[in-house]
Amino acid sequence: MARLLLFGGKGGVGKTTCSAASAIRLADAGLRVLLVSSDPAHSTSDSLGLELGPEPTPVEGVPGLFGLEMDPEARVAQAMPKLSEAMQGLGNGGPFAGLAGMAGGDLGGAAADVGSEVEASDLLLPGLDEALAFDELLKHIEDLRWDVVVFDTAPTGHTLRFLALPELIDAWSDRLLRLMRASGGIRSMLFGRKESDAMKDELERFRRRVLHIRRILSDPSTTRFTLVTIPERMGVNETVRANEALQHHGLPVTGCVVNRVTPEFDHPFLARRRSEEQGRIRELEEALGDFTPVCVPLMDTEVHGLDGLRNLAQVLYGDLQAMPEGIGPHPMGDPLYHELHRSLVVDQADDEETIQLHLPGLAREDLSLRSEEGRLLVGVNGHERHVPTTSAVKASTVVARFRGEVLHLTVPIS
Repeated sequence: MARLLLFGGKGGVGKTTCSAASAIRLADAGLRVLLVSSDPAHSTSDSLGLELGPEPTPVEGVPGLFGLEMDPEARVAQAMPKLSEAMQGLGNGGPFAGLAGMAGGDLGGAAADVGSEVEASDLLLPGLDEALAFDELLKHIEDLRWDVVVFDTAPTGHTLRFLALPELIDAWSDRLLRLMRASGGIRSMLFGRKESDAMKDELERFRRRVLHIRRILSDPSTTRFTLVTIPERMGVNETVRANEALQHHGLPVTGCVVNRVTPEFDHPFLARRRSEEQGRIRELEEALGDFTPVCVPLMDTEVHGLDGLRNLAQVLYGDLQAMPEGIGPHPMGDPLYHELHRSLVVDQADDEETIQLHLPGLAREDLSLRSEEGRLLVGVNGHERHVPTTSAVKASTVVARFRGEVLHLTVPIS
């Protein structure tokens, strides 16, 4: 399982450049890295100077680094058929057709909002877009191709809305089911219970998935969250609030980057500005407590392209050091620090190979092992991943041991 590094903060403070610089540094150190952006403005593509799509794309000039930009509209469009099916056709001819005016009391206003022809997207779950983004992110974290997934998040409010999503689902589903019961008519009398049960089942599956993602995000053995800000009152205040909210939800905030700090120059205007900024930084240090912010000076040119991002990585992480070959843990970076693992390490001998998988936050009962047509499959909480082997294999011939956070597989070579 890949280590997840999240970079978040208010818009326009340099999240994208920090996440891109970090991804490049990790790949330069020898790790397999996926850089993910949820920004519909394609700022990650602009920062790297190349076009990314919705699938992992190799970044030319950085061996081991792949990037992708999520497509929010496509994610929602893919999710709608399941939701629509669960609702048994809320649109034309469905039990919600002609809903307006059919519900009385406090439901009348809500029913009128729905209108006479309701599409599934008209009743879109609040936070669904964030949930689908994090669900896609989890699939990449579980992908054995990556040692690290670096996520350039949307502004922090979107992340916080996702963390509150299980409670939102409960409130939203109750409201929706009340609307279904209020829709009236013979079709609701005949099919209402079936539709309600289907809706409840679909929402419960979705809620369980959200809770699982939230557990991953709050596990410090898997996730590290770095806040990015600028030394201005609004930026610092929002960063302090974000830190408190993320800590409240259990997300491990482990670092902070303060971008665009005015350098020390002998000029009255710049000296006044720097003095004010240093006061803001001291306020931030006192509020964060557990760690000291990393200050990045205002550059004399825009940080753009691989060279500019590598220069920023030098400021964030210090001198480049190659990552050792073992599974880890491997410390990396100063002043910005991460503890990293390789997700998959294979050692071959004459008649067998030893495969190590880093699987943090799991117990033995969370894992399963089987083979299918010579392919070795490891299951994690019911989600199976193909583990590449030199030759076809039967699970009955594999010796498996789970120690700490590492699954050791000894596989015979035929």
